[in-house]
Amino acid sequence: MEVRREEDVIGGVMLVLILLLLGPAAAQSPKLKDSNLRNIELCNGRDRASLEPRINGCTSLIDSGSGTPAVLATAYNNRGVAYLRKGEYDLAVKALDEAIKLDPNYGGAFANRAGIYLKKNDYDRAARDYNEAIRLQPNLEAVWNGRCWTRAILGALQAALEDCNQALQLKPNDGATYDSRGLIYLKMGQLDAAIDDYNAALQFEPKLASALYGRGVAKLRRGDKAGGDTDISTAKTIQANISDDFMRYGVQ
Repeated sequence: MEVRREEDVIGGVMLVLILLLLGPAAAQSPKLKDSNLRNIELCNGRDRASLEPRINGCTSLIDSGSGTPAVLATAYNNRGVAYLRKGEYDLAVKALDEAIKLDPNYGGAFANRAGIYLKKNDYDRAARDYNEAIRLQPNLEAVWNGRCWTRAILGALQAALEDCNQALQLKPNDGATYDSRGLIYLKMGQLDAAIDDYNAALQFEPKLASALYGRGVAKLRRGDKAGGDTDISTAKTIQANISDDFMRYGVQ
């Protein structure tokens, strides 16, 4: 039986499998072993388990005391991802803190915690966690895009551009990364390049509000009022508060 590491990072979901090593008590008790196996299935999200059963499965696995530190770190990580998807960000951070304490080299947990800090608009902490995630797991495209997006918001535009380019080398057809790079070019004033990247992002994700809004702003700055107004209006029908987000990103 295996525990699946679910790493809900910016740019997509990555799954990694690790072996579950049960402790001596579980090996001697068939009932305990069966209970652990069921908890693992829930914690892994088998049979499309909803979020609350997943959290309960991860919690029961943690409380059983029969898993290795790696298994417990994975259970905390998966519980953190479930809390993230429920919008309970503080609980998600606490769970991921525990995952990292148990496994300080768990790059995916750093990436997940960075994603939560992004949602909390705590960009400095997000950047630090993405630094750690990249140090530990540099071949994961999503962490490069996550740091690219964070740096773009913070205004470290050249460093952000390098991150996005690295992300596109690892995964050339990712709409989220083109959207991130579009924001960089928009803030740099390179409007043609911004529009090109937003067009590319929308080819992959036609209803990506940030790409529509960013392209609209770029069009307005180029003097295309009709095109810009149309894009911005469409973006607002998808995400009503998108203009507030862009003001926070430093784009007005």
